[in-house]
Amino acid sequence: MRADSETFFRDLLEAAGPSGDEREAAAVWRKYASGFADVHGDALGSCYATVNPDGKRSVAVLGHIDEIGLVVTHIDDEGYLWFRGVGGWVAAVLVAQRVRILAKDGPITGVVGQKAPHLTDQEERDKPLKVDQLWIDIGAADGDDARSRVQVGDLAVLEVPVVDLVGSRIASRAVDNRAGAFVAAEAARLYAEKPGTWKLVGVGSVGEETSFSGAYTSAFGLDPHAALIIDVTHTSDQPNVPKRKIGEIKLGGGPVIERGSGVHPVMFDLIGEVAKAEGIPVQFGASSGSTGTDADAVKLSRAGIRCGVVSVPNRYMHSPNEIVDLDDLEAVAALIAAVSRRLDDLPAIS
Repeated sequence: MRADSETFFRDLLEAAGPSGDEREAAAVWRKYASGFADVHGDALGSCYATVNPDGKRSVAVLGHIDEIGLVVTHIDDEGYLWFRGVGGWVAAVLVAQRVRILAKDGPITGVVGQKAPHLTDQEERDKPLKVDQLWIDIGAADGDDARSRVQVGDLAVLEVPVVDLVGSRIASRAVDNRAGAFVAAEAARLYAEKPGTWKLVGVGSVGEETSFSGAYTSAFGLDPHAALIIDVTHTSDQPNVPKRKIGEIKLGGGPVIERGSGVHPVMFDLIGEVAKAEGIPVQFGASSGSTGTDADAVKLSRAGIRCGVVSVPNRYMHSPNEIVDLDDLEAVAALIAAVSRRLDDLPAIS
């Protein structure tokens, strides 16, 4: 991967951006995209990068920029912070994690607390852990001390640095979906170097993990003729994940083209044709209805928008250590740029 592109991706991963407050991650995205595109934002915080603005038709390339997080619900008199999840969490992955609370006066570090195993009986240990049994400890002396620093409604993310693994693989809490946001900008950069006939608008959309809010508003505001949605998808190259359930999808295997009832057939046909022409190895995922991505909102905008979905393989999704292969990420960006140059091949709507 190009050095500047990799630095951009790593900066996106380090930035905080839970659903509802994506400002820090959006600032990173906009700074990078301003080097090759006309950049602006909207009322909800989604960000846009437009290239080839005089194109005869337009395509939107969306990757949601938010991540799952936590929200403080109560601060007790002992100074402990109680919380619930923003987006989908399994309680077990939160135990003993460090967190970054996005407080008004600046980030505050805390740790997720749980009763020590020495203090639990067998009956407690046998019960499934729930998020509401956990708390955040910032080291406050008491409730007044904690309330002087943190407020109910403050959002938080896990405080987990990016980790380099073997080869071109890295782990981060925020691969879902800074990977897609990266591609939305990087594909715009590649398209700007060799534009087709269409205007391309890269979108870092907000709120996907909770409501698809950015997808709804971006699609309505842009009213594109077609859309390409970039998200992450599960892999089956790990223990206890059956291929019969999600297909044969692996890290390093290349972009995953979603097919089935959740995406438009002319879009996945074109994406597949372009991948073959460009010599980009791809994998396939199946959708039986909802794709679980921004496409579910975008395709319903106005009179309907034809959507394609291309995913980045992601191992251990919605955990502190999501693993992605940088080679897959680079290939997805290249594929999206190439597809965008071939959009005139789409059949007319009749």
